Amino acid sequence: MPQLLPRLRLDLEFMPSPAPERPGLLIRDPYRYSDASLIVPPALMGCLQLFDGGHTELDLRAALVRLTGDLKVGELQQHLVSALSQAGFLDDETGRRMKAAQIGAFAEAAQRGPSQAGAAYPEQPEALRATLAGWMDGAAAAAAGDSLIGIAAPHVSPDGGRESYRAAYAALGPQYKERVFVILGTSHYGEQERFGLTSKPFATPLGLAQTEVALGERLAREAGPAAKMEDYCHAVEHSIEFQVVFLQHLYGAGVRILPILCGAFARGILEEGRPEQDENLRRFFDALKEIAEREGRRLFWVLGVDMAHMGRRYGDTFEARAGEGAMSAVAELDRGRIERLAAGDAEGFWGAVRKNRDPLKWCGASPFYTFLKAVPQARGELLHYQQWNIDEASVVSFGAMAFRQNLEAVQ
Repeated sequence: MPQLLPRLRLDLEFMPSPAPERPGLLIRDPYRYSDASLIVPPALMGCLQLFDGGHTELDLRAALVRLTGDLKVGELQQHLVSALSQAGFLDDETGRRMKAAQIGAFAEAAQRGPSQAGAAYPEQPEALRATLAGWMDGAAAAAAGDSLIGIAAPHVSPDGGRESYRAAYAALGPQYKERVFVILGTSHYGEQERFGLTSKPFATPLGLAQTEVALGERLAREAGPAAKMEDYCHAVEHSIEFQVVFLQHLYGAGVRILPILCGAFARGILEEGRPEQDENLRRFFDALKEIAEREGRRLFWVLGVDMAHMGRRYGDTFEARAGEGAMSAVAELDRGRIERLAAGDAEGFWGAVRKNRDPLKWCGASPFYTFLKAVPQARGELLHYQQWNIDEASVVSFGAMAFRQNLEAVQ
């Protein structure tokens, strides 16, 4: 009986080759189980559809014979299968071994290493300090007082979102230095309806940020199945890392953090009702709220969140341009959601997200909602809003918010 071809991993990234001299489809692994990347030539791109777990080696051979007009395709077939397998892109023994090795290495590591240094920001300390000073250049001094309890900042590339990062982190004065910063970041790679935790300190070129291990372990114990301790996604996720770098710039390398990755609440979008109707999510919200109430002003909340994702890259049929055409309407819809966030209206915010199954594709919806459930007395204000073309046909929106405690809501 013909042998089935292994399935191509469903969690890979596919994009047009960036090299004009090598056209085709670029494949890479966002989870970094493998550091390989492959460019599949245009003629062979259609063959990738056969790696679906339902086609056989004979199907691939037949497809290659049709493409080449030559019966002698054995070497080409072997090369294609071998290249995909050795890169770790197939759901086969090699791919599973690579995945297990990386997850195991993270579990055993003493610290969470920087994943974006040398790419999104400089990896040399002095160069990073100079870059951060440039990004924060022109930021007004924070107002006196101690009423702030949280901020929302982007997690888009800091170079593209510098104005919003500047607006968010300019709100923090020296009086917050000794707080524990609870960082709620979007989990782009984690499981839906799950929260990724880690006890590891975060290493950046500026030094080692200290994770509040006792708080994290307590949250993991009390939150139940929705919490996942030592979630590998921390190793590759940028939404928290960028916030750590800015906090270290303000307060020094040893800033104390509680990093929490928030997976998408997909069932809350696809089904009627609110996320907490899922018993596991409700238990997590309750556990985080209890910690927030017990720890009080020892905590400071930081949300690493982007908003709308529009245009070709994100499955839309139109080419998106920041501030133009359809993106003007997106800005109005974004601001409607921001108004609900500012009012502390969790139900109204989620109703806007769930309407028509979130056509704006807000990747920060779950961290925002988690914050509103954990700190229901928070009231916010928009400090800055912007849209940015991540490529020529796709736009991400994001902004900066400041949250203060509504004393009337506490009484």
